[in-house]
Amino acid sequence: MANIAFLGLGVMGYPMAGHLQAAGYSVTVYNRTTSKAEAWVAEHGGTFGATPAEAVKNSELVMTCVGNDDDLRSVCFGEKGAFSAMPSGALLVDHTTVSEAVTKELYAAAKERGLSFLDAPISGGQAGAENAMLSIMCGGDQADYDRAEPIMDVYSKICRRIGESGAGQLTKMCNQIAIAGLVQGLSEALHFAQKARLDGRSVVEVISQGAAGSWQMSNRYETMLDDHYDHGFAVDWMRKDLGICLSTANENGASLPVTALVDQFYNDVQKLGGGRWDTSSLLKRLAKIG
Repeated sequence: MANIAFLGLGVMGYPMAGHLQAAGYSVTVYNRTTSKAEAWVAEHGGTFGATPAEAVKNSELVMTCVGNDDDLRSVCFGEKGAFSAMPSGALLVDHTTVSEAVTKELYAAAKERGLSFLDAPISGGQAGAENAMLSIMCGGDQADYDRAEPIMDVYSKICRRIGESGAGQLTKMCNQIAIAGLVQGLSEALHFAQKARLDGRSVVEVISQGAAGSWQMSNRYETMLDDHYDHGFAVDWMRKDLGICLSTANENGASLPVTALVDQFYNDVQKLGGGRWDTSSLLKRLAKIG
């Protein structure tokens, strides 16, 4: 079994790394807050490194799942970064949602060092990570994907190579664009039902079985109706992702009017103090203004 390093133990990375250790891989973890890495080792076994370089030095594959472009650069570059210590021929698989630009930057930097790089952003939320049911969209060389796919299969329900380097991140942008519109539509439907004095649960029971049904409806309507948002994918993270989408659309000429509008709605949620609320909190915004 391969030696694997996993860099980044947030709500997604922590259980993903745990699945790899449980599957029999020898996993070394790194987290910016060392106490989180120590807690992971206490729970799952394995080892941890004090720096990215220390964590990856004996690893054939390195998985990263951090916050943003700058976080990813920080764990890859520098004398304590992963690229400085990965063995020749090792592969870094990045599960972070970042820009296409930083992905291509790191792909080229890896090649210069005799390493490989695969962009592999994920979708499915914390529950998907905990239950090993993530969707993974990949960009990079076919040989690198073939090498990583059996390992990613440990925590995914579907994993596909979409194209060359950057294609995974572009596909993740499509995912976030679709989610933004769906959550706003669901929020408006539930808001309308409340104003019409309908029982929201009865409404969803019926419409979820027809053309209006979606993952968001099935998994979020109850907490939305209960005005509970202390869970799930945070608004701050979604705004980061939508910012990437809108910036890329500006470059490639895509028109994203609904996405731009929903991004501003999430800005309103942040002003309400909901930066860490789940993205379904768009309903709370409607309740405040309606």
